Amino acid sequence: MITALQTAGSASGSVPPRTRFTWKSPDGLTLAGYEWLPARSGADATTVAMPVLCLPGLSRNIRDFNDIAEFLQLRGHHVIALDYRGRGMSEWDPDWRNYDLTIEGKDIDAAIAQLGLQRFAVLGTSRGGLHALAMAGRYPADRMAAVIFNDVGPHIEMRAIHRIAATLGHRMTHASLEDAAGSLQRRLGNQFPAFLPADWLKFAGQLASDEGGRVVMDYDPALAHQLASLDDAAPVADLWHLYEKLSDRPVLILHGEHSDLLSEETCRRMLDVHPNAQLKTIREQGHTPVLWERETQEDIARFLKGL
Repeated sequence: MITALQTAGSASGSVPPRTRFTWKSPDGLTLAGYEWLPARSGADATTVAMPVLCLPGLSRNIRDFNDIAEFLQLRGHHVIALDYRGRGMSEWDPDWRNYDLTIEGKDIDAAIAQLGLQRFAVLGTSRGGLHALAMAGRYPADRMAAVIFNDVGPHIEMRAIHRIAATLGHRMTHASLEDAAGSLQRRLGNQFPAFLPADWLKFAGQLASDEGGRVVMDYDPALAHQLASLDDAAPVADLWHLYEKLSDRPVLILHGEHSDLLSEETCRRMLDVHPNAQLKTIREQGHTPVLWERETQEDIARFLKGL
């Protein structure tokens, strides 16, 4: 059981700071990301570790990856995280209909091309995992060598989508970080029962930032239009055919114990149909696991080292 979330922190010695970069989307938006260059010393200096491309959730941003990126950086990995259009540091799109998986996929491809990534693993949180599924058809195993799904899979529970739709784009501004943390705790306390007040504050700091004395969520509220027309009668998208395209490369599934989006049944099927899939259930967490605690970070590093 988690009593307090232990973060990796920074090791002593010289570690390259994360650097911000920008790239242009095919339709001209300025998009932004961070990269953490590998820290190497001593015996590790000659080790070439797998680059890791981190893709965030629907309304999330690259701050979600700060802890895991620093942890992997210290183990020799080049880590890159991208903000989609309308999120984090990237430019908002004047047409909300472009907050679309296909268009975002082209943005991701443009970033990969600019960065010159030849072979990499993807760490996809929620929507980022859906992007990884779509990328399976664009990037063969000798390019996208592995995928880490952070609490997402080929089948998504609609109750979670309805929960997200009910809050997306609402209450964008808070009086303080403490106010934002309290709002998150009221909404998600049942999914993260072991979070302490400091954890909720850290969580809020990843989702929102200070703007002139106000704390504002870091995404375009027009993103909510993508979920506004949900139809309960519509069939859930079947993405298993995309998952099957990953059967030629390793997969790690991170599953939040209290997740309402990724079910245990889906996890079992993901293991059954994939010859080289691993599952880690993260206790006392829901959708999505925060990747702060050392045990999960070490499991991710071990999986990547196996590549």
